[in-house]
This record gives sequence, structure tokens and C-alpha cells, in this order.
Amino acid sequence: MAINPQIIIDGDGHVVEDPKAIVELMPRPYRDKYQTHTFFDPFPPLDHLHSANLHDFPPGAFRRAGPDDWLEFLKDVGIESSVLYTTGGLSFGKIVSRDWAIDLARAYNDWLYQTYLQRSPRFKGMALIPLQEPDAAVRELRRAVKELGMCGAMLPSTGIQSHLGHKRYWPIYEEANRLGCCIGIHGGAHENLGLDDMSPYAPVHALGHPFGQMISFAGIIFNGICDKFPNVRLGFMEGGVAWLLMCLERFDRSYETHIQHDLRGEFFRLNQGERVSEYIQRHIREGRIFVGCEGSEPDIAHAISRVGNSPFVYSSDFPHEVNNEFCKKEISEILESEELTAEDKAAVLYRNAERLYNLSSPRGL
Repeated sequence: MAINPQIIIDGDGHVVEDPKAIVELMPRPYRDKYQTHTFFDPFPPLDHLHSANLHDFPPGAFRRAGPDDWLEFLKDVGIESSVLYTTGGLSFGKIVSRDWAIDLARAYNDWLYQTYLQRSPRFKGMALIPLQEPDAAVRELRRAVKELGMCGAMLPSTGIQSHLGHKRYWPIYEEANRLGCCIGIHGGAHENLGLDDMSPYAPVHALGHPFGQMISFAGIIFNGICDKFPNVRLGFMEGGVAWLLMCLERFDRSYETHIQHDLRGEFFRLNQGERVSEYIQRHIREGRIFVGCEGSEPDIAHAISRVGNSPFVYSSDFPHEVNNEFCKKEISEILESEELTAEDKAAVLYRNAERLYNLSSPRGL
């Protein structure tokens, strides 16, 4: 198969929502409230940590980018297409009203479809689903994939009612298994992780994302989600790569010294003589586990030497804490790395995104 490391698929970009436009797609009581309540926002706040610290961003980061800005970014940076995740909806798990979660998920997905997916085939979408009511989440996942053409759905790694391996969410994985779609786990809400009074903000951001991913990963792995639902592809986004290495090390030692009784037969099952790290690597090889990376991680070559190049997916994170030049620099670091082979670079820059999101090969490759 041809290798072209110059092709790039962005596995994790972000839309900046238009709350008014989304509310207009919700039932009338929400539209009325938006007209009469000054501070109404359909999404709950991420946390108190993002906005209660005085810090600067790179020029152009966190701008209110719309579809035109996104298309300019893709052209300027040289990216073929981007899989778009929510921004405001990273706090989606904190919604306590089940009806609100159902109505907002549907409206957001319609807005994403109308504003981005219909605008250009270079945009791919990840849906929001109301995991607060799993039966409704199943229906919305099916609609988003079958009717709106989305790649799958995002589940928040933090702010949720139960860890993501909990049995209450199994119907969601069962439907994703039937559809053969992906589930992207994404952080962003950093409360209740032991960082609530941390200042300055940089360590909150540095630790909040991988902490949330490790907790979600643990719940999914040890509760056997990969075994029970083998057609589901799981992407763990925006936590870097080093957290995966820590899990491989720590899970082995802890499971050897704390052997769990599984009276209900609901946890994962290791093969004879298999360690937890080997179990994880087996599911990586079988295409069920993927990890987002941004190109600037100093341990990417070591991570590839540890688990192979098949899980790692380039992610721009545009337009969050990056600008065009920042993303160009991170892509250049991958392309110019002497520690990565041409096959490694192609895997990270586009091949793994194709597999995770079930995308057709760009330019017919």
C-alpha cells in the first residue's frame, strides 16, 4: 500500500457553537427562555477553573472560528479533512435534566450537520448523545450515524454520573457495536479531580485531560467493553500519549497484587498467562483502541516502540489553544522526526484516523 506522509487528517478539531442557532432548533420553551433570560446558555459551564485564572493564549487561539475560518485553516495548514468535536458540549455530562440533555443533543447534532457537514465534505462530525438516559442516547446515536452521516459520538470523560465502563452505558456500546461506529472520549471539564483550588491554570490543563482519560480508560478496560462490543472503536482524545504508558505499567502491577473476584462475570477476561498490558495491546492491534496526539509529545517515538504505531491519531485541537502556525509546527515535528519511520508518520497523520472514524482514503490512496 502506498505511503504518503504528506496527507493529513485531523482526528480532533472543535467547532465553536452558536448558542442562539442551536436554541432555535430546540423546542419552544428553550427558545422562549433564551429570549427572556440574559445569561441563558444551553450548555453548562465547563468548570470554575477555566475562567477564574488570568492567563494569555497564543495569538489567534480560542477565536470564534466558523465554517469559513475552518476551511481557511485546513487550506493554510494543508489538512485534507477534520473530524469535528464540540466545545461547549465537553461539559455535556454535567446536565442533570434528562429532557434537557435529550433536546440539546438533538439540536446540537442538527446544527452541526446543517452548519458544517452540509457545507463541505472536508468536515466530519462526532455527535452528542444524552448518556443521562441511555435508551434515548441509543436512538440519537442511530439517528446521527444513519441519517446525519456522523462518524459516531463523543462521551465526556469527566462530569458524568458513572464511569464509562458502568453497566448503565452498555446499551450505548451495544448500539455502537451494531452500527460499527466509533466512540470518542474527550475531556475538558476539570472539576472534582483534586485540582479544584489549583492555581495557576497551566497544571490544571496539563493534568485534567490525562486524569480524565485514565479514569475512563480504566473503567472501559477492566469492565470488558472491548470484549463485549468488539465492533466499537474507542478514541481517547486530547490527553497526550504518556498517560497510556502509565496505565500499561500501573495496571499490570496492581492487577497482579489485587486479584479481583468477578462473581457476576461482568469484568474483563484475560487469556491464560496474559497480563493487563498485553490485553490492552491485543485490542490495540485489533483496531479497537486509539489515542489522540498533537505532534509535540516528546514520548511519541517511545510510545510507538511500546505499542506500535496503530493507535495514535494526529489531532489539531483547532481553534482552542492553538493557531495555524502552532499546528504547522507540530505537524513538521512529526514529518521531520528521525525517530519515526515513513510508515509511522503515515499511520499517525492519516491512516489511523481513517480506521478510527471509518473514513475513505484521501485522494484515492
